[in-house]
Amino acid sequence: MEFKTETITTAAQAAWAEVSAFAVSYAFSILGAIILIIAGFIVANMVEKWVRRTLEHFRSFDATLTSFLSQVARYAVLVLVGVTVLAQFGVQTASIIAALGAASIAIGLALQGTLQNVAAGIMLLVLKPFRVGEFVEASGISGTIQAIGLFATEMKTVDGLYILAPNSSLWNTSVTNYSRNSRRRNDLVIGIGYGDDIDLAQQTMMDLAAADERILKDQEPVTYVSELGDSAVAVTLRYWTSTADWWQTRLDMTKAAKQAFDEKGISIPFPQRDVHYLPLDSKKPASGDATKALAKD
Repeated sequence: MEFKTETITTAAQAAWAEVSAFAVSYAFSILGAIILIIAGFIVANMVEKWVRRTLEHFRSFDATLTSFLSQVARYAVLVLVGVTVLAQFGVQTASIIAALGAASIAIGLALQGTLQNVAAGIMLLVLKPFRVGEFVEASGISGTIQAIGLFATEMKTVDGLYILAPNSSLWNTSVTNYSRNSRRRNDLVIGIGYGDDIDLAQQTMMDLAAADERILKDQEPVTYVSELGDSAVAVTLRYWTSTADWWQTRLDMTKAAKQAFDEKGISIPFPQRDVHYLPLDSKKPASGDATKALAKD
């Protein structure tokens, strides 16, 4: 019994000696790892704030992209700190870096569509083909931009519908921005009858343009005959307005032109077609006679 007790005591002393030797040998490594982790979090926060402040100095830089890049910088520092801490304990960092690279490739292939939207979102935020509040048309959809995220863009249509469009669909196509430029041109086309006075119609439209203060005067309106249609002569009034006044001015000018033409007796004909018919008692040539006549000609 005493032999067994002495054996257990000897084994416990040996285990404690091994633990003590391990603690002594790795004490500095553990202490250094703790210091590195604490310093790493402090440096990561400092880098994040520095990147954020630097990008905020550029007024044209989007706030969403600023937040994203600052977060990327923070996590990059934390990953570097993690690799350095593992190196403190003798772990081969080369294999860890290789594993991280392989994992990044695997994640990239699995999230190819998502990462494509992120890349497109970054390009949209940097190049700014549209901003919040602008009315655009792209990929067959149109609406006012409500928010631009890293994955998708929120839009509101003219009839109040909500659209969430993936960024890749907006980046890989042409975008028509109706709000970006400060001025827009409009061509108001009205058809008048062939018997009406063209000069009077043109002068009437010019008078309407001169009376509307929303129509810009530094780019003078012009009027001309743009087409000789089947049942009407198309008279066009070309004018410029500010982008904000374009739509309402178009509506008001169309109404004013109709009322002015009515007052001056200028007709606005609708499409007409002349139909000629033969009386029921008229004699039709026989098919044989028609064939002979064609052959004789």
